[in-house]
Amino acid sequence: MSTQTATTSVDHTQRVEELGRIILAYSEVTEKLQQSHEQLTSTVRNLQSELSEKNRQLERKSRLAALGEMAAGMAHEIRNPLGGIQLYASLLDKDVADRPASQTLVKKISGGVKRLEGLVSQVLQFTREIPTNMVEMDLREAVEQAIEFAAASIQTSEVKCEITGPERLNVVADPMLIGQALLNIVLNAVEAAGQGGTVRVEFRNPPAESEARQFHVVIQDSGPGIPPHVLDRIFNPFFTTKAQGTGLGLAIVHRIIEAHDGSIVVTNPPTGGARFEIKI
Repeated sequence: MSTQTATTSVDHTQRVEELGRIILAYSEVTEKLQQSHEQLTSTVRNLQSELSEKNRQLERKSRLAALGEMAAGMAHEIRNPLGGIQLYASLLDKDVADRPASQTLVKKISGGVKRLEGLVSQVLQFTREIPTNMVEMDLREAVEQAIEFAAASIQTSEVKCEITGPERLNVVADPMLIGQALLNIVLNAVEAAGQGGTVRVEFRNPPAESEARQFHVVIQDSGPGIPPHVLDRIFNPFFTTKAQGTGLGLAIVHRIIEAHDGSIVVTNPPTGGARFEIKI
């Protein structure tokens, strides 16, 4: 083989190797671009979902603000005549003290007025701005206190309550408001669980990927769950599936959680029942 032929063969081999390196580098760049594209697509999708959720929350707040303003006006207009009715009913009660049948009717009127006054108070509580007194508190103590306050309903329904969480979890929140929110959800869970049912309350520090800053609370019952077609309306004011409900309890809970810059969601897990999750 001549020197020129050998040189040409070496050059050809070098070009093939160089071409191979170029193709390999191109493949690596292409793969990285594909990965970047997939990551960007995923990020855009997540941002779109987040934006959609924020827009939904903003729309809800605007709608509730308008509803609250109207409800506050109506509540004030109703409260004034209720005071007069209650006064006249108390005077009438004295006048018919010697007529038991008539007195029974008067007491029913007074009872109805008191119920309306309670509803008006709830409406006004819902429409007011909720001020928070943020202090360091033990979340376990708030959970146990909510269970204690619900003891009468728990004993009547023979419901088993299970608490899972650290012996102490220090958080910064409003103890009164958090306690009110927990009690309301626990009472609903006890009622939903039914005779001999189970209510589980779990609280913990939020995982690293959570948007929560301080804690998670999960309250789950063993009841039939919430009908899927009302899940999106469960926190709306004046919406209730109970015969005697006012539809303001969970709406106020939602506002309390919002006042802590947190979120609350309700789902029907595959294991059954309803699951309320609070993230603050």
